Amino acid sequence: MASSSGDDEFVILLCTNYNPNEANIARDREIFISTEDIQCWDFDTILRYQTVRLQANRIRLAEHSSYFRGLLSGSFSESSLDCIKVQWNLEMFMNTLKCIYGCPLDVTSNNFLPLFEGALYFGVDMLLSKCRAWFSTVSLSKNPRSQQILLDDLIHIWNFSLAHAIDFVPALCVSYLARNFMWAMSTNFFGAIPYNLLLDCVKHPCLTVDSEMHLSDALLIWLDANTEQLNCLSRTEDDLTEILKEIRISILPLWFAAADESIDSILRLVKTPSTGSINVLGDFDLKHLRIRLTEYSERVNLSGCPQITSAILLLSLLHPSHSMDPASRKVIKQSLINLECLDKGRISLSLPPTLSFEAVQEVNISKCPRIHLKAVIECFSKSFPSLRTIKAAYLLNFKTITFCKLVQKCPLVCEVDLTVDPSPVIPTQISVVSSSPSLVPPVSNKSFIVGDNSLDMTSVYHSRPSLSNITKLTLEGRSDICDSDLEFISKHCVSLSYLNLKGCSSVTDNSISNLILRCIKLNSILVCDTSFGMNSIQALCSGISKFGNSSASHFGDGHLDSLASSLQTLHMGCCKGVDETSLLELMSQAKLLKSLSLRGTHLVDDALYNFSGSSLEMLDVSNTMTSGPALAHIVRGNSGLKFLNARGCKNLFQQERDTRGVELSFPYSCEELFTDLGRTCKLEEFALGWGFSYFALEALKPAFMSLKSITVGLGGSLGENALRLLPTTCPMLESVNLHFQVISDSIMISIMASLRKLEALALCYCLGDISISSFKLPLLNLKKLRLERVAPWMTNHDLVLLTQNCANLVELSLIGCTHLNSDSQLIISQGWPGLTSIHLEDCGGITSKGITSLFNCMALEDLLLRHNGPGLQRNFILDAASKMPMLRQVSLDLCDASDGDFDIPDYADRYFLSTVKIARCKSKRCMLDLNCTQGRRQAVHEETLVLVWNSKNLTRTVVKERL
Repeated sequence: MASSSGDDEFVILLCTNYNPNEANIARDREIFISTEDIQCWDFDTILRYQTVRLQANRIRLAEHSSYFRGLLSGSFSESSLDCIKVQWNLEMFMNTLKCIYGCPLDVTSNNFLPLFEGALYFGVDMLLSKCRAWFSTVSLSKNPRSQQILLDDLIHIWNFSLAHAIDFVPALCVSYLARNFMWAMSTNFFGAIPYNLLLDCVKHPCLTVDSEMHLSDALLIWLDANTEQLNCLSRTEDDLTEILKEIRISILPLWFAAADESIDSILRLVKTPSTGSINVLGDFDLKHLRIRLTEYSERVNLSGCPQITSAILLLSLLHPSHSMDPASRKVIKQSLINLECLDKGRISLSLPPTLSFEAVQEVNISKCPRIHLKAVIECFSKSFPSLRTIKAAYLLNFKTITFCKLVQKCPLVCEVDLTVDPSPVIPTQISVVSSSPSLVPPVSNKSFIVGDNSLDMTSVYHSRPSLSNITKLTLEGRSDICDSDLEFISKHCVSLSYLNLKGCSSVTDNSISNLILRCIKLNSILVCDTSFGMNSIQALCSGISKFGNSSASHFGDGHLDSLASSLQTLHMGCCKGVDETSLLELMSQAKLLKSLSLRGTHLVDDALYNFSGSSLEMLDVSNTMTSGPALAHIVRGNSGLKFLNARGCKNLFQQERDTRGVELSFPYSCEELFTDLGRTCKLEEFALGWGFSYFALEALKPAFMSLKSITVGLGGSLGENALRLLPTTCPMLESVNLHFQVISDSIMISIMASLRKLEALALCYCLGDISISSFKLPLLNLKKLRLERVAPWMTNHDLVLLTQNCANLVELSLIGCTHLNSDSQLIISQGWPGLTSIHLEDCGGITSKGITSLFNCMALEDLLLRHNGPGLQRNFILDAASKMPMLRQVSLDLCDASDGDFDIPDYADRYFLSTVKIARCKSKRCMLDLNCTQGRRQAVHEETLVLVWNSKNLTRTVVKERL
């Protein structure tokens, strides 16, 4: 501290507080303080005063501030004054003085810019250095989120640095934004980023995004938000497109790029033979094929990119300099050849040195059928040492032996998703006429098939267990999973807490129960449409010793814990092997459940009354015999309920009678349930049929204010007044599904105009009078549209208007639009080129002249064409699979086959197909047509041939139902 030997050594700095806290201004509106007491300053007290007189040492100020050096030591008139006015933000000026006097000062994202500006104005080099050091540390930190700078602050810092010609700041701003791009694009200020800052960010080598789609989507959103501003700045078209040129078109998901002419580059890669992907190593720049990976990447999302091969993935893991050196290219070429041949069993893999991305924790290769899984697991083990999550959904070539290799090569992986499309053949729900599996044809190299066959699995199963860290495993829909696979999982994945076996029809109740007994950490079990039954229930309810994994042999030993008592999720829909007694016992023990699905089971009221849990957030009792009072009991005890599905429950609201036998208008149980729901819950999803009415909607108003999805099914009767109330009662709706309701244009216009967040709309078998006027408003957020038996008036002209006002659809279902014809194909493909699902049934003659322009919807994953005209060629299935790289599911009717039948692809020629359904009709006389003596003939469905491919075989099943 400076000496106080003379008054001439000090100067009074008169500071005015322009923003005092008016509510706390002291009675004396002026305060006197001294820098001699700076260590003890109470900022909160000082900032209450409107005027602050601050005594400071002249010499100290002049030594550390160029502003005060010139003011107090120069020839200015103020140099000799004892009191100088300082017009600056009081709090920031006091912080500047703290720095001058060597006091500790914390620079944060909130005060950086004011401090930096003050340091520049007063010329305080110490503070400038402190601010620069802090900003450099934060902006270059490998974990910047720990000290995250808000995006609006970053924009202010960028603009300030340009205005004051501060050289080092803009580059740090660009670097910070590039590495945190995923965070930035999710904020409200993304559209406010200056053009030059965004352009430099996109070109920065550290630009970090989860996928190229995220970058593309963000840039399009930014351009849309800045169109007027860019026009005012007289930006040329070249300037505007320059930023879009940075998008690597060739690695965009197919469905996302389908609406752009650039899809051609993707399709060229898709059509390149797998072993020919090495030809990408020509003499041109390979940047357009490199997946964006930086040292800050945490997620790599390649989902929906059929053009991505193992070679392209490896190319992205190599150092960029390799692609420029001709000698290195030759070595890499050979490595890529080896990589492509790995899954054919001809060589052992020898990869060139790859970069390591230690921050990557999640990789998503779902819907990437050209990726060789054994090869990429090798890549993952070398380049992603911290990998925790692998998503490989809809890949039939992910076999159990591949899973074994994954467990060994990537020991830190704790979450694996191997979901595939479930087989539509569910024995408990359909009548099977015949079923015959056929094994996959053997490949030419015998040694390979032995290495990837169940013969090799025998040694794996009986080898010494190597425990994995996998805690979450999803095998949904995999009909190729058998009991021996579950045995391997139960031995090697004892830490499982989440298991999804939905639709795994080949596993038995006994194998599921054995797994439950071994994996005692399970708290989430999803086993819908499986053989889950009595043995599995007993395994859940049996006591498990706290000191081991031995289990009791009967229900409910008091001194032992049961797995059921710790369950948080249990989905056992349509599991017919569970009887009433075992379900009763299970419900009595499962007190911690948060998510419960009992749809289609033998559910009785006693089971619900026996449930004493209070943590339920999701409940599905659809298509059961439960009653209103039993459901009301659950609702009263679970105020956190957010998702409720009771659709198809015919006993839910039975009419009650008074003592005279007269039916009551509103049965007590009905009113009780809706009142309890409205009073205690804040629902987000709701599905109901029988008993749902205007009264119900009124009672549920408090519970529906946050509702995002509503489904009204058969038995529900909202009526015109209730439907008109829907937008105001449920203002947050994103999905509306109406079945068998009475609707009109005025109702639909009200819904469309009010629900601007609507993403999914289904009108199925509804009565009333609607027209294209219902869709006259632009619905830019609408992604899914189902018009089934509600738009018989639709013409090609109406279809054009629909494409204009619902321009962003990805799923479309039209049934009963009989005025459509073959020209409708072109309207659909041009209006919605990015569709992933199309269902067209009884739509005039759409397919009467075959399929031409509909093949331009190249991102299709699900295609249903039935009763649209007999113009489909015999080889249609193979033709569609070859032209639509993502196509997995096809549903046809023999009535539409020009030659009366369809060819079935061989296993090797099926491309990405997993399910084909071919329905057969027969002609039946209509006895109700009294005006025709012969009786009118009509087509009725007789049976359906279902073809299901998995990693092992093709199963042909004939069922009586139409699937």
